[in-house]
Amino acid sequence: MSYHDFETEGRRLTILRILARRNQFTTNEYSLNDELKGAYAHHISRDKLHGDLAWLDEQGLVITQQPRAGWVITLTWRGADCADGLANVPGVAKPRPGI
Repeated sequence: MSYHDFETEGRRLTILRILARRNQFTTNEYSLNDELKGAYAHHISRDKLHGDLAWLDEQGLVITQQPRAGWVITLTWRGADCADGLANVPGVAKPRPGI
C-alpha cells in the first residue's frame, strides 16, 4: 500500500467517525472540513473532500445532498458499522482497538 492510499483510507475513516459523533449523524462540508483540519491535521482541498464524500456515497457509507449553500452529509447504518469496525470496506481504514 502506498502512503497516498494509507492517508486516503485513514481520512475516510476519520470522516465516518466524525459523523458518528454528530447529532442526527449529519453535518455540512464546512464544519466537517474544519474538524478534519483542526482536530485531525487533514489539510485537504474542497475538491479532495468532495471526492472522498462522493466515493463514500457510492459505497453506501454516507448520503450526500448538495443544496446551493454546500454539501450536507449523513452517515448510513453501513457507514456507522464501518466506523465502529463491524464492517470492512476496501478503501476505508479499519479502526484500531481502543481508539
